[in-house]
Amino acid sequence: MYAYEIQQARAAELLRRAAHERLAREAVRGRRAARREAAERAARAARDGRDGREGEADRASAAPGTRSHRPRSARPA
Repeated sequence: MYAYEIQQARAAELLRRAAHERLAREAVRGRRAARREAAERAARAARDGRDGREGEADRASAAPGTRSHRPRSARPA
């Protein structure tokens, strides 16, 4: 019985560790995507001759229900 309980604890720990690794990879992937998107916006703004920031008029003219392309700030866990 004792060996079985140790095996169960090890399996549970491995599952927890794998879930944590998946979350960490997802967070890194999201940050990379945000950086890539910001770089594309900056490049597009440079081509258009703007400074890359949206003005009030740009935000007001956006279609209702569309989200800003600004990455969200980190939240505490």
